[in-house]
Amino acid sequence: MAAIEPVRRSFVILEALSRRPHGTIATLADETGLPRPTVARLLKTLVELGYATQVSRHIGYRLTDRVLGLAQGIRFIDHFVDAAAPHMQRFTREHGWPLYLAAMSHRALIIRYSTAAESPMAFERLALRRHSPILSGAVGRAWLAFCSDEERRAALRDLDVRDDARLAAELARIRRDGHAFAITARPARLQGLAVPILGADRILGCVSMRFTRSAMNDAEAAVRFGAPLAELARAIAAATAR
Repeated sequence: MAAIEPVRRSFVILEALSRRPHGTIATLADETGLPRPTVARLLKTLVELGYATQVSRHIGYRLTDRVLGLAQGIRFIDHFVDAAAPHMQRFTREHGWPLYLAAMSHRALIIRYSTAAESPMAFERLALRRHSPILSGAVGRAWLAFCSDEERRAALRDLDVRDDARLAAELARIRRDGHAFAITARPARLQGLAVPILGADRILGCVSMRFTRSAMNDAEAAVRFGAPLAELARAIAAATAR
């Protein structure tokens, strides 16, 4: 799908203004290659929306602090990782297995932090910023089970998957158990066990533990680590809320 041109041009102006304290219509037109009438019209819109202000006729325009609000999601992720890291490190020191923290970004679950580098039982790369499969991955299935109905419908629509009775029953089982396992078409060497990190009114993300199937099966992992992982998730949620 092609970019919507007025939106693209608006961001071109925002980016150009972000590189300097202020800029005139002529300066911004020269830098962006946009016609001066277009630059003037876009600046007027940004002023009306509160993202820019006209300092003076001579100095031109500058961005306002409202632009900082566009980065709130990024600041949340930084805070989320900072809040989760000590608790995840403590878990890995105690139990050995590597943990992975995932958060939703642009309708994709992305691994934001891992203790794999500190785990003596890690058998894979850190995989930071890797997308986790929503339908088959442990964190994806946990997120899908505990997210809001609206988020679930949007995710399934993006995946072109129907929310049928079979899937609804599977997600209900995950909510009842409090955790989810990854599912694969063929047996894999590694398995994931994930739990949701629940905030006051929404799911913040998920944390998963990766282990080898030779060490334990799913049922054994659930018995041994289901409760400790749930406790870890609650500690991360509490630390994030501070």
